[in-house]
Amino acid sequence: MTEQTPRLGSVDATPALQPGEPVWQVLLRSPVAGPLTALLLACLVFSLGTPTFFRTENISLIFQQSVVVGTLALGQTLIILTAGIDLANGSIAVLGMVVMAKYAVEGGDPIVALLLGFAVCMVMAGVSGTIVSRFNLPPFIVTLGMLTAIAASTRLYSSSTSYTVSPSLLTWLGNSIKVGGATVPYSIFVWLALFAGAHYVLTQTAAGRHIFAVGDNIEAARLAGIDVKRTLLAVYVAAGAIYAIGAWEALGRIPVADPNGYATANLNSITAVVIGGTSLFGGRGGVFGTLIGTLIVAVLGNGLTQAGIDSLYQQVAIGILVIVAVAVDQLVRRRRAS
Repeated sequence: MTEQTPRLGSVDATPALQPGEPVWQVLLRSPVAGPLTALLLACLVFSLGTPTFFRTENISLIFQQSVVVGTLALGQTLIILTAGIDLANGSIAVLGMVVMAKYAVEGGDPIVALLLGFAVCMVMAGVSGTIVSRFNLPPFIVTLGMLTAIAASTRLYSSSTSYTVSPSLLTWLGNSIKVGGATVPYSIFVWLALFAGAHYVLTQTAAGRHIFAVGDNIEAARLAGIDVKRTLLAVYVAAGAIYAIGAWEALGRIPVADPNGYATANLNSITAVVIGGTSLFGGRGGVFGTLIGTLIVAVLGNGLTQAGIDSLYQQVAIGILVIVAVAVDQLVRRRRAS
């Protein structure tokens, strides 16, 4: 039996141009066409309603506000592509951030502090992956339990104390350069590089094909010879490493490790993934859609704030977008099954 591969259009690449087919029709068939259209429409509406929206400084601010949640959403995408979900990703990142900061504040080597943060994030995500892959428990339940346990452990470890970090290594991603008059932190370049790297892995490697195959049909993937357990564990551990980068970016943005911080990062990351077109049922989607979904969330928050509209309307708009995105995904799945 041959290895299961994702169907055409499973990844976020534009489908091939057919003879005689207009380019615009090909673009419309791309999985990122819907999210990209929504992003452009949101930018158009806010640019007409608020004269400061398209200023260089504001565009830079939108990207800066997107980095941490967008990085967590990237790890979340990998897990959702396997038909899983990680409700604990924000808590894992906060724990990693607190571990880095506390060790450095207490006189430890910043390099060791950074490595400890990465190790903690990868181990915590790996625990979730081990339970999901070895015991076949639902990822929702497993990561919900991990969310509660990690959040409480972080408060116990830090005694509910925030740590202000000063070592340049831990805040390095907050340094910036000027690009066309805009202030661009290093974290933005790291964030975009992560998306490019993840896109390459998903679309050009056997590991990426295995991720899609497991998410599309886990039993078919197993029968095709794919080591499903190892693939799932590797995805969770890789996501943990990405969460650690998110924690590092957070310290660069605001050099304070707060054990109570990023309380809704898990929901925001899931929102970005779903709005970006990745199926909650696994096997279809990609990271570029998540990048666009993250920017949609940030643009809505920024634009509504500039327009003087209550931020609660942002949650209303995002909630509606999530419901619409899931409904569209269901329709697409039914059409593919028919």
